[in-house]
Amino acid sequence: MPVKKATKKPTKTKVKTAAKKAPAKKRVTKPKKGQNYECGICGYRIIVDEVCGCASEHVFICCEKPMKKKRTVKKKATRKKA
Repeated sequence: MPVKKATKKPTKTKVKTAAKKAPAKKRVTKPKKGQNYECGICGYRIIVDEVCGCASEHVFICCEKPMKKKRTVKKKATRKKA
């Protein structure tokens, strides 16, 4: 009788798939004193003069859209001549 050679069965390898990350959320910062916000539609502007101190973050809404933060303009120091 002929002898059969043992054949190796292909082994199943486990392929690790990368876990899908949740999309990064846009972080909204708390308004600070002196920050400026402007509506892109009507041009209405807000300047924060008092911080509320609560734990939640705030979004200022005008014309049914969130207002965009504008750069704060620093005043130049003027020197007095003697």
